[in-house]
Amino acid sequence: MAAEFIKLYAENPEMRKIERIVDVLRNGGVIIYPTDTIYGMGCDIRNQRAIEKIARIKGVNVKKSNFSFICYDLSNISEFTRALSTPVFKVMKKTLPGPYTYILEANNNVPKLLNNNKKTVGIRVPDHDIPRLLVKELGSPIITTSIRDEDDVIEYSTDPELIYEKYRDLVDVVIDGGYGQNVASTVLDGTSGVIELVREGLGPVDELF
Repeated sequence: MAAEFIKLYAENPEMRKIERIVDVLRNGGVIIYPTDTIYGMGCDIRNQRAIEKIARIKGVNVKKSNFSFICYDLSNISEFTRALSTPVFKVMKKTLPGPYTYILEANNNVPKLLNNNKKTVGIRVPDHDIPRLLVKELGSPIITTSIRDEDDVIEYSTDPELIYEKYRDLVDVVIDGGYGQNVASTVLDGTSGVIELVREGLGPVDELF
């Protein structure tokens, strides 16, 4: 059965459609959605079967995967991370919501959720109402992994209609939130207690170091 193709506007997403997508997530569905950077693929982090489905679609081993969590804000990240140092928390508070992924020390909950032995977890709070509302209504974070393009020039897929054509038989919902960016998030590592740059992306880093 082909995926639903649901149009949502980032400025004022229709709650009726948000609730429909949350129902899909609660029932183990996999969705493709816009963020403040590139389009992502995700599911409820508490649904192991859905996580395994994403790993199959991406062609990766779930035990070695580098999935990040999209959170609504910073209030619940202690469920997944060890205590943050003051310098790291200050930078996160300053830059989130925004186009950054933070690599942090995972606590004991993460290996149980992801069925792997990873000691770190990626945390995202995108500056985009659609994924944040989905997380808020769901009541738990969603996994995020990027939608990559097979084009030699363009690294990430930006056109939701083309994304739908490619993934319509693999996922349950594709959200059309307009054209996405073609630049991924800036990745920052906070595991040492200070912020270190891993990858410069859409989020500026000049004022962070």
